[in-house]
Amino acid sequence: MRSSKPPSNTGTNIRRYICNMLKFPEMPYERPDIEAAKQFLAQAAARLEAAESFEAADAVFVEVNERSTQLDTMFTISHIRHDINTEDKFYDAEVEFADAALPELQEYADRWNRALVFSRWRPGLEEKYSRVAFLNKELALRAFSPEIVPELQRENALCTEYSKLLASAQIEFEGGVYTLSQLTPFKQDPDDKRRLAAWKAEGAWYMSHAEKLDSIYDELVRLRDTMGKKLGHEGYVPLGYDRMQRNCYTKEDVESFRKAVVKHIVPLADAVYRRQAERLGKAYPMNYADNALEFRSGNPKPQGTPDDILAAGRRFYHELSPETAEFIDFMYDNELLDVLSRKGKAGGGYCTTLGSYHCPFIFANFNGTSHDVEVITHEAGHAFANFTGRFIVPGECQWPSLEACEVHSMSMEFFAWPWAEYFFGPDTRKFRYTHLSGALTFIPYGTMVDHFQHLVYEKPEMSPAERNETWRELTAVYMPWMKLDDIPFYGEGRAWQRQHHIYESPFYYIDYCLAQTVSLQFWAEIQKDAKAAWEKYMAYTRPAGTKTFKELVAGAGLDSPFGEAAMKTIAEAAGKWLEGYDLSGIV
Repeated sequence: MRSSKPPSNTGTNIRRYICNMLKFPEMPYERPDIEAAKQFLAQAAARLEAAESFEAADAVFVEVNERSTQLDTMFTISHIRHDINTEDKFYDAEVEFADAALPELQEYADRWNRALVFSRWRPGLEEKYSRVAFLNKELALRAFSPEIVPELQRENALCTEYSKLLASAQIEFEGGVYTLSQLTPFKQDPDDKRRLAAWKAEGAWYMSHAEKLDSIYDELVRLRDTMGKKLGHEGYVPLGYDRMQRNCYTKEDVESFRKAVVKHIVPLADAVYRRQAERLGKAYPMNYADNALEFRSGNPKPQGTPDDILAAGRRFYHELSPETAEFIDFMYDNELLDVLSRKGKAGGGYCTTLGSYHCPFIFANFNGTSHDVEVITHEAGHAFANFTGRFIVPGECQWPSLEACEVHSMSMEFFAWPWAEYFFGPDTRKFRYTHLSGALTFIPYGTMVDHFQHLVYEKPEMSPAERNETWRELTAVYMPWMKLDDIPFYGEGRAWQRQHHIYESPFYYIDYCLAQTVSLQFWAEIQKDAKAAWEKYMAYTRPAGTKTFKELVAGAGLDSPFGEAAMKTIAEAAGKWLEGYDLSGIV
């Protein structure tokens, strides 16, 4: 069931695989019948409880998996099409429907999960499918009660409101009007005055909506705190960990990780920025605008048009391995990417899955920077992992936990290094340096985002001003190279409002940091033996969500990111590489 080839044991599976060949624009959408779904889940729970044989229990399990996949696919189609055009009234209404319907449906999903977790047939189902699936359902049970449905509905609505607010941005700059994503190239312009003006223009937009951004977050924090208390916790933090399906590590593990970051990574990142300030002829510490420019001659830029970048991406995956060649042809042939930035399109990027069609989908916003290449490697890394495990049953095990997922994408970025010239041409040397240094300097920022959220949810009564001051204080610890006071938005400590995850996915961001620690181990392996590194990558990828994050890392022969040894090793290896890297002739 873990092969990338279609299962051949049943006619149903074959028919579903054929459906897989539908291009995304051709995939039909129909609003799910929530009442029918509720009834089905309630009946399935009763059937499982009454099952007199393992075969009967297994049949119910398979049926629920298939029906749940169909339901999730409809919600996902509506979400993607809404994000492609947030001004589309039809899909705007469908997302509003989903925001309200999903929390209602959760009560019945909870009933099914409870029947499954406490079923006498659980040992046999675990053996046939996955222990992890049942472990995650235990977490899901802890994370839900019917009494929090109103809060969940309101939370969904507020997150949609935040996303739409950022998507609506129309920023006037140099006679043009730009979205937040479209403004990005100006924020990296080699001209100091122009670059600073772009950062100030972006900051001014956020400041003009500061009251609304504070209001949305105030309510989100109160809602989440209320949900945590309704479920028997002192606040939101334990619930947040359950919702993120932390199935193999604890809050204390994350605290240990933070300490290792401050000890080993922050000094290295600080040295990177000191060298950058010297290259640029800037005083240290630098403001956000100057930190954004890595070379006086400009940051590495991809060569050619968006079509050229996509073509280079196709070449990379074709030449990397037979598995990735099959994958990338599948994605392009079935129009499973939407990557160009345009008016009304939601910001950010992600990879999701359309389970009924056994395929991933990539959503992104090209902006003319190295970010465009990262999309075709990072998000496609997620997509490849999902493609590899897309026939695993149950569907929820086609993805591992989120920090494990991020290893797929961040590591794929490093596997693309031998093909960097196809993306960056004469800027290739720049790219390799900035990519590795950026991977390292990101870890302190991402860890700070997580630390900030812990402090906020441990003290939910914080005022907006207190939250901003907390951010400023953390910046001094995790990002001592950052001067805050040249741009009002950043000087006030409001930079956290740019981070979608803080609003929409609390406690997600540490996943990137944990994953980066593992991906840097893959980078080190690639430097020694790229073929052996790829074999380790596939060993990590194939089990998908049938194993925990710690089990996947160990299975690939890598060190746990929670141990100080891993952090020390990557800091030493990457630090040595950066110090010795030849930047001669590059200014």
